Amino acid sequence: MRSTVHPRKSSASAEVVAAPRWRQWVRDWALLVKFRLSLMVLFSALISFGIVGGSQAAWSSWLLLALGGFLVTGAANALNQVLEREYDILMKRTANRPVAAGRMSVPNAVLLAGLMAVVGLSALAFFNPLTGFLGTLSLVTYAFLYTPLKRYSPLAVLVGAVPGALPVVIGAVAWEGHWSSMASMLFVMQFLWQFPHFWAVAWVADEDYKKAGFYLLPTRAGWKTPTVGMLSFSFCLLLLLNAVFGYAAGLISLWAMLALCLINLYFASKCWALYRTGTDQAARRQMFASFLHLPLSLLIVLIDVAVAGSGSPL
Repeated sequence: MRSTVHPRKSSASAEVVAAPRWRQWVRDWALLVKFRLSLMVLFSALISFGIVGGSQAAWSSWLLLALGGFLVTGAANALNQVLEREYDILMKRTANRPVAAGRMSVPNAVLLAGLMAVVGLSALAFFNPLTGFLGTLSLVTYAFLYTPLKRYSPLAVLVGAVPGALPVVIGAVAWEGHWSSMASMLFVMQFLWQFPHFWAVAWVADEDYKKAGFYLLPTRAGWKTPTVGMLSFSFCLLLLLNAVFGYAAGLISLWAMLALCLINLYFASKCWALYRTGTDQAARRQMFASFLHLPLSLLIVLIDVAVAGSGSPL
């Protein structure tokens, strides 16, 4: 007997089946590049670009930097997941990542990472050779130094803080063409911030990290001790000194320095609370304070340069 199924109905059914697959692919790509984290990294680069370039920068330059910065960050995150796929599946917070869960093959993930890296680095190199080099350095150190070192030493946090702080330099160098005093102040700000931020995250996710063999807290065998809070507090004090340096060098105004100091003192108070109490609740408060600290600090410098006219690079 001949089939009586209407062709339009068959076509509609195929679309219904295909749509979820398409949505799943988009979701998996977002997980592969760690979409929200990549946006935060991109935010740092664009803010630093605005700090040194201001309103002089063309929209095409903003878009090119956004494209290059996002794709390079996404490529580094994708390679990170390829290299850690056997460990990601052991942790609740990462078990659903596409490579670890088996929804995306290793060759496909590497291919996507390679394409994003080529396009992203080409976009950054369009500004000047140093911007392209720093983008390459960031990708290589994150994927091939920081990622494997996480299973062997807490020094991985120190190594990872370098590519973690390079986005602000990349944004500044894209406009200026060289590593200026402003780029140095922004780099130190983001570099120092990462230690209390990441140690708080490592404290909160300690059980998950240990399942995968990651011991990232700066203590013997990675145990939760008051040392974590004290070291975090110390880095907040260094952030204070960096704000003072910015004012002394004429990069920011007195009011911006005071605002940065207030934010750093608030952050430091959360780190001190972790040192005093050593509780998971205190670690979470330190972690949430860190989420606010960096974007607020960068916005203060941006507003200060735009309004007060300070921030001329040396």
